[in-house]
Amino acid sequence: MSNFSSWFSRLRSSSNYFYRTIHNITTHSNATNVLTSHRPRMTWTGSVLPLAVAVCGASFALHPHFNPSLCDASVPSDAINNSFGGKGSTQYAVKGSHKEFPQELLHELKLICQDNLSLDYDERYHHGKPQNSFHKAVNIPDVIVYPRSEEEVSKIVKSCNDYKVPIVPYGGATSIEGHTLSPHGGVCIDMSLMKRVKALHVDDMDVIVEPGIGWMELNEYLEPYGLFFPLDPGPGASIGGMCATRCSGSLAVRYGTMRDNVISLKVVLANGDIVKTASRARKSAAGYDLTRLVIGSEGTLGVVTEVTLRLQKIPQHSVVAMCNFPSVKDAADVAIATMMSGIQVSRVELLDEVQVKAINVANGKNFPECPTLMFEFIGTEAYAREQTQIVRGIVSKHNGSDFVFAEEPEAKKELWKVRKEALWACFAMEPNMEAMISIDAQCVYLLSLASTVIAHAGDGNFHTVILFDPSREEHRKEAERLNSFMVHAALSLEGTCTGEHGVGTGKMKN
Repeated sequence: MSNFSSWFSRLRSSSNYFYRTIHNITTHSNATNVLTSHRPRMTWTGSVLPLAVAVCGASFALHPHFNPSLCDASVPSDAINNSFGGKGSTQYAVKGSHKEFPQELLHELKLICQDNLSLDYDERYHHGKPQNSFHKAVNIPDVIVYPRSEEEVSKIVKSCNDYKVPIVPYGGATSIEGHTLSPHGGVCIDMSLMKRVKALHVDDMDVIVEPGIGWMELNEYLEPYGLFFPLDPGPGASIGGMCATRCSGSLAVRYGTMRDNVISLKVVLANGDIVKTASRARKSAAGYDLTRLVIGSEGTLGVVTEVTLRLQKIPQHSVVAMCNFPSVKDAADVAIATMMSGIQVSRVELLDEVQVKAINVANGKNFPECPTLMFEFIGTEAYAREQTQIVRGIVSKHNGSDFVFAEEPEAKKELWKVRKEALWACFAMEPNMEAMISIDAQCVYLLSLASTVIAHAGDGNFHTVILFDPSREEHRKEAERLNSFMVHAALSLEGTCTGEHGVGTGKMKN
């Protein structure tokens, strides 16, 4: 989404050490809702785009035929013998062991969650199979719980710890690296009911929220106050998952990543204890930076239950510009020259010709199918226009053409909409394939695989999308070979194979 997850069973020791380290310097906080109220869950039935959004459905009754070891029925039996999926990156299914779910624990969870608990197979299957990722596991969660408060999360985690049952926190489920898989079954903690804005401090420009709220929902709430939260990952991502994966987005070139925009966290550790990582103070030299320790930990240290976020003022004026180039290298050169010029751009996005073609196919557009740069300039009206003309001059010196810009709100919104939906545009071009995200700066065509390049060019974060059919062995092997080549090339240049997407299952080997 932007999902925060992992398997506590394999990392309890690290969390216990974390607990011992900070237990004496943290306190419980029971802040109450002062701005918003709960909204009822509605059953998730689908979406026009293949977004894996956290389920917000009406209370689920207990299924009368509880099967404690139901596996993903779509995984062939021969796939269960494959090596661990994360290690080979493209293996069909992630292996895992499974034990009978304790009935005593199920009884405790019913007492804690009341009707906000589901044993329905379809619901468990949906939570155990990421919608945006080809990764899958041989098992699915045994139980889905929907806590409504920090105290409920604490009780759930403590009970699971007592019975040594694995848990998987579940946010917006928009990640593409298999973060929300449940290879060992266990309990899936869906945070979608914890989506309140607990406190807004307009003068201090910060807000305290629960982890289930999405960044898009939060910005809708903040807009009347002239404020916004500047991180913009994929549509549907939740704040909790964004913390867990240390996400960023197209605005990171201007505002930084999640670690730069989170002031404080409240976290439930693996033994059920609740800790607070910092105060709301912007500056502090007291002890360890526990907030940054938790951000990016992908659920291995605890379940995030409250987040204090730094906010920004909505810009007075903005201009969105687009231009085309004969090659990706020319476009990259302009991105570098723009950053070196000292212009304070808020976005610099690069799309290669294949990605532009996918956008045209998916949205009925007619953009020139060649490498394209998209810019956003913000500030006063005069300042934004001045920046636009300076960059126009830079573009003309690097073989750029068709420099156009938009200032009307609807036109700007439409341009960024097609960029934000670039991944799903790839699926429109190749509807029977899955996507593997790697890192490179070129377009790749090998065998029957297709690849596109999407980049946050302003801060050097490239996404190479390899489209392949995971059910075909030759596709999996070739996709893995391409992915491995690009990953090792990135690492050899002191880069990273995770970018802003985290490790999850898909990047464990690297």
